Amino acid sequence: MENTNTVKLTSLSSKGGCGCKIGPADLSQVLRSLPQTTPNPDLLVGLDTSDDAGVYKLNDEIALVQTTDFFTPIVDDPYDFGQIAAANAISDVYAMGGKPITALNIVAFPISTLDKKILAEILRGSGDKLAEADVSLVGGHSIDDQEPKFGLAVTGTVHPDKVKTNTGAQPGDKLILTKPIGVGIYSTSIKRDLLSEEEVDRVTKVMTTLNKTASETMANYDVHASTDVTGFGLLGHASEMAEGSNVEIHVNAGQVPVLPRVKELAESGAVPGGTKNNFDHIKDVVTYPEAMDQIDKWILCDAVTSGGLLISVASDDANSLLNELQDKGVEAQIIGEVIEGKSGHITVLD
Repeated sequence: MENTNTVKLTSLSSKGGCGCKIGPADLSQVLRSLPQTTPNPDLLVGLDTSDDAGVYKLNDEIALVQTTDFFTPIVDDPYDFGQIAAANAISDVYAMGGKPITALNIVAFPISTLDKKILAEILRGSGDKLAEADVSLVGGHSIDDQEPKFGLAVTGTVHPDKVKTNTGAQPGDKLILTKPIGVGIYSTSIKRDLLSEEEVDRVTKVMTTLNKTASETMANYDVHASTDVTGFGLLGHASEMAEGSNVEIHVNAGQVPVLPRVKELAESGAVPGGTKNNFDHIKDVVTYPEAMDQIDKWILCDAVTSGGLLISVASDDANSLLNELQDKGVEAQIIGEVIEGKSGHITVLD
């Protein structure tokens, strides 16, 4: 049996990975091949807008928010991996303006070859993060698999009239991002032993931080759209918001918060495949500054796990929301704005 203090969890993944989703182009092709379902008036948010979670109206006061996410280890500490997986799965509910209430574990684990204490630590980490979010664990499912994977299915509630989607951004809005990017490059760097202990702690803190405070704070402001930045990267999720809202988005690259040393790590080759796929997928809808190099473009497309919220808020409320978020310890920055422009397009500014 492996000892929990010596096993390198990230080495057990065939791809090491950033927790990336299947590429958007491949996923869209698969979904297009499925038969169309009969529209349901109580399904407030479904498959058609690439949103973070599904929303189903139960009555005039309550709607369910449902989501699921799981992935291979992106850090080596099993307790931290459990915390990250829980924070990541819960985040979709927060992005929709909801309150997460219950969760189901999704476990794949090589039970005959890895110490059971490792799985126990993963579940303990997840359990502690669920407790922090005031979410009740109600069950789950496990399979014996050669490659460990872990995640959760999460259910939340929201008032039907207060659902936040990624399709409501309005011209004149300011865009606020609540966590730094570069997580995918850091995750790949962990697998390659390129990070210091302090850097591992830094990215782990980013990924284990709940979007609870950001979500609850934005509820008090004139927020028109929200999404969490995860596998498709900052520009990928911004492009979904731009397309769904029929607007153009401008991103000021110099204002985007980025983890320290990300460019240096990327230049050394620690750029995950998911990040490059993201860049390729959206290259036709993004205009970059002429002088911007390829590494900086990849960073803006970096595949994120448990990233922050991208919030489109009325200009008059932007500074007040930003100040309140920062006062509460959220690493938020205004990174751009929404304009009428070319629908679905992203323009990156220096």
